[in-house]
Amino acid sequence: MSHALFVDLTQAEIQLHATKNHDYAAGGDPLGNFKRVGAILAQYPGLDLSDPVVVCLVYTLKQLDAVLWGLAQKIDHKVEGLPPRLADIAVYAKLAQCILADRE
Repeated sequence: MSHALFVDLTQAEIQLHATKNHDYAAGGDPLGNFKRVGAILAQYPGLDLSDPVVVCLVYTLKQLDAVLWGLAQKIDHKVEGLPPRLADIAVYAKLAQCILADRE
C-alpha cells in the first residue's frame, strides 16, 4: 500500500505532464521538443555542454522551440503562452552576455 501523499503527488505529476505536453507537443510527437533541440545541437560537434553560456543558450533554444512549434501548430497554450516564452528568450540572451562579461 502506498503512502496517500505519494499517490496524490503522482497524480499531480500526471496532470502537470499532460498540461505541459500539450504546450510542447500538441499536434506532434510527445517527445518532439527533445528531438528537435537534440537535432539542432548535433550540428555543433565539439560543443562544450558544460560551458555555462552553452547551458544558457540551450535553455534559450528550448524556449525558442516552444515558440516555433506553437506557431507552427497554432497551439492555444495552457501553461505559458508565446509572450512569456519570448520574454524568457530575452532574459536568457542577457544572462549569456552576463556570463561572458564575467569571463573578462
